[in-house]
Amino acid sequence: MRFAVSLLMFICVASVIGTVLAQNRASNNYVDQFGPFWFEVFDKFSIWHVYNSWWFLLIMAFLVVSTSICLVRNAPKMLREARSFREHVRASSLRSFPHRVETVQPMPVEQTAAGARAVLEQLGYAVRERRDGEGVMLAAKKGSANRLGYIFAHAAMVIICIGGLLDSELAVRLQVMLGGKQPIVDNMLIADVPPSGRLSVDNPSFRASVLVPEGGQVGTAVIMVGDGALVQPLPFSLRLKKFIVDYYSTGMPSRFASEVEVVDPENGHTFDATIEVNEPLRYKGVTVYQSSFDDGGSSVQLTGYPLAGADGGTFKVDGTVGKQSEVTATGAQGKPYSMQLDITALRPINVEDLSGGRPEDSPALTLGEHVASVAGSAAGKKNENLRNVGPSVEYRLIDQAGQAHEFRNYMLPVTLDGAQVLLAGVRNNAGEPFRYVRIPVDENGSVDEFMRLRALLNDPAARREAALRFAQRSAPAGTDLTPLQTAAERALETFAGGGLQAIADFLQANTPPGELERAADVVVRLLGASVAELRSLERQRSNLAPLSEDEAAAQWSRLAVAALSDLTMYPAPAFFALSDFKHVQASVFQVSRTPGKTTVYLGCLLLILGIFTMFYVRDRRVWAWVHPAAHGGGSDILAAMTSQKRTLDFNQEFERLRQALAPQPPRS
Repeated sequence: MRFAVSLLMFICVASVIGTVLAQNRASNNYVDQFGPFWFEVFDKFSIWHVYNSWWFLLIMAFLVVSTSICLVRNAPKMLREARSFREHVRASSLRSFPHRVETVQPMPVEQTAAGARAVLEQLGYAVRERRDGEGVMLAAKKGSANRLGYIFAHAAMVIICIGGLLDSELAVRLQVMLGGKQPIVDNMLIADVPPSGRLSVDNPSFRASVLVPEGGQVGTAVIMVGDGALVQPLPFSLRLKKFIVDYYSTGMPSRFASEVEVVDPENGHTFDATIEVNEPLRYKGVTVYQSSFDDGGSSVQLTGYPLAGADGGTFKVDGTVGKQSEVTATGAQGKPYSMQLDITALRPINVEDLSGGRPEDSPALTLGEHVASVAGSAAGKKNENLRNVGPSVEYRLIDQAGQAHEFRNYMLPVTLDGAQVLLAGVRNNAGEPFRYVRIPVDENGSVDEFMRLRALLNDPAARREAALRFAQRSAPAGTDLTPLQTAAERALETFAGGGLQAIADFLQANTPPGELERAADVVVRLLGASVAELRSLERQRSNLAPLSEDEAAAQWSRLAVAALSDLTMYPAPAFFALSDFKHVQASVFQVSRTPGKTTVYLGCLLLILGIFTMFYVRDRRVWAWVHPAAHGGGSDILAAMTSQKRTLDFNQEFERLRQALAPQPPRS
């Protein structure tokens, strides 16, 4: 029994791990969370799928065997003990009980024994009588069901563990180990999966996942086994007619459900059903749960803007979420640059909190205002600062060396610090938060003007003309424009090559420490004014109306300088803006066949009965020895009472027994 309790403690610890740590996620998620070293350590114990790990199933099997042995050894003895009255106890041993009664009755033995028996039966005891010479031994008991509580509780542990083993991956793992099944590790269509990668439709136990896009129909599910997968055919097929999602006022999902059509291939029977959270579909022994929802292959149209060279043109990219495409952009020195574009997600609704403080500046990219995606339900906590900022697209760019970066770009501009900006996020891997670049938008809400400005900044002739305009505007009449023009042109050239960091490096290398702060202020002003002239030149070449020199134009120029500086460290040769999309929803279902469910329910019922029986049913026994009195007529009574625990109720019941057996005064 001690061994079984030790095993139960291990199972409890493993269950805590399985509850706290998200199970059955992709390996790279755990690598990002714990790091490569601890991932390798934890992976040895399979804590990513702890409930189906070999050691957890082995412990459950040992617990079943150990507890079953205890039941086999102890249950018969307990049942015999519960049925026994122990009427052969010696009368002399009753005097050793702490709770005993000795009294004399004026009635003969037969009458006294009958009266004592009536008292015990009135108190709820079952009584058995044994005669020994002239004396009578009354053995009484109640609460013998207490022993059943022990049997029920321990049998419940065995039954629940057996039910858990039936519902685990044990059946699938046995087929992999002994049945010749081999999980598929390569990407392939389900129709191309060989028989060794398919399970039987009559598989006794499984838990699988299936993704169904709107308008799509599937009749198979996927079971993840280690680093591979097995195909599980279903006894029916599901066609997703419509996916329904409702939102709170904050924009967070409040309900999602799937309207499906179930098709039985055996008899052609079809019927409609609605599957939502906590309202699954049950058919032919298989339960279909609404697990989550995902993208079902939405199509997106992206506009690409080169970020290198003086090319100010754009190009279109049509893609599908979940698929890769090859794109080519202009790299350094005007050379074409080929890369893989992997569109990972399309989010039509983004609920953001734009009221956060200012995080610490990153050495690479900065965002003056904190923008955090809201995760989880926002219904229970009302936040007036949450609002929907429109669609966004997430994608990965993989260069020719295999290096990948993740990006999140919003489709619509947002207002931050009183200015309209488009947010472009970037991160190195999924374990990092996105860092955002603020790109100022033009009067049409697009980044076209900013991107044309970026192209002019990389054009030496345009920089030279902008510097000349700055010198003509700023220098006093009749003075030589060359020094001021040269300074502005050098500032623009340095800024185009490395952003504000290049300006800072130049000043630190060429300015005395005491003059550094004043020189930096002068250069920043000169750079801002030169960029403003460059913008005027760009608008003139684009046949746009000149801008008035007001605070809005000055703010746009300041944001442009910051964005242009950040883009020098942007890890991509092109920026992709979301132009249009067609959203296709998909439902993610969890399908399972759980033959051990009824077994677990039965075990839970027995566990409840067993615990209540052990706690609230007390085994109590009473022995009363009635024999003729030693002196004179009448009879002597020696009674004793015992129980497993001497509680307050036990003492009160013993007191009632004492008073009932005490001699009664004669009636008048």
